[in-house]
Amino acid sequence: MSGDQKDRREPEKQEGRAGVRELLRPRLSRGQLAGGLLCLLLGFAVVAQVETTKRDTTFAAARQDELVGVLSDLSQRSERLRGDLRELEDTRARLERDGEGTTALADARERAAAYGLLAGTLPAEGPGIEVTVEDPAGRVRAVHLLDALQELRDAGAEVVQINDVRAGTGTYFVDAAGGVVADGRFLRAPYRFLVIGDAHTMTTALDIPGGVTKTLEGAGARVAVEARPKIEIRVTRPG
Repeated sequence: MSGDQKDRREPEKQEGRAGVRELLRPRLSRGQLAGGLLCLLLGFAVVAQVETTKRDTTFAAARQDELVGVLSDLSQRSERLRGDLRELEDTRARLERDGEGTTALADARERAAAYGLLAGTLPAEGPGIEVTVEDPAGRVRAVHLLDALQELRDAGAEVVQINDVRAGTGTYFVDAAGGVVADGRFLRAPYRFLVIGDAHTMTTALDIPGGVTKTLEGAGARVAVEARPKIEIRVTRPG
């Protein structure tokens, strides 16, 4: 074979090899891609369904003794929860009872304290006034002191002490030589009232025209009223 013939056949061989490679190259169309994706999704769906079926059939495939054990465990848990609920309800009821009892006890103590102050069996302190009645002429009588006590009470006096006598609901005054007897105790001038209550209201009540102060001054007494931020009353009446 001549050299010219070899040269002409070499390009033909190369073109043949290229055609074979082109035929062997994979060709993917849009339809093939869509089909492949569909198969892939179907595979995932099948796997998921299998797993779900396995979970759903866990108890169906369990043995009887296993099911009995699960049921027993659930029953025990339910009983414990019911017990916890009962304890919580009992605790709530106890707290409610304690709260009601505490409130009732507080109310009872307040009433007892108010009664003790009114009866004069408890010491007391608070804002109020000090009233001093000097009697140089010796003309102050029991009725004057009783009027002063009544006027102070009407003006809101809460606790009253006259000299060393704690005034109570049944306090009385009797004239005596050189002074006045109050609740069986002899009082000598100057008569000193320690009063717990609203200072302004009581001072105004004592100074009204024709009131206690004017009556005492008409009897020759000298009356001094002093508002004080703190009045201490330590004298008590027998219980």
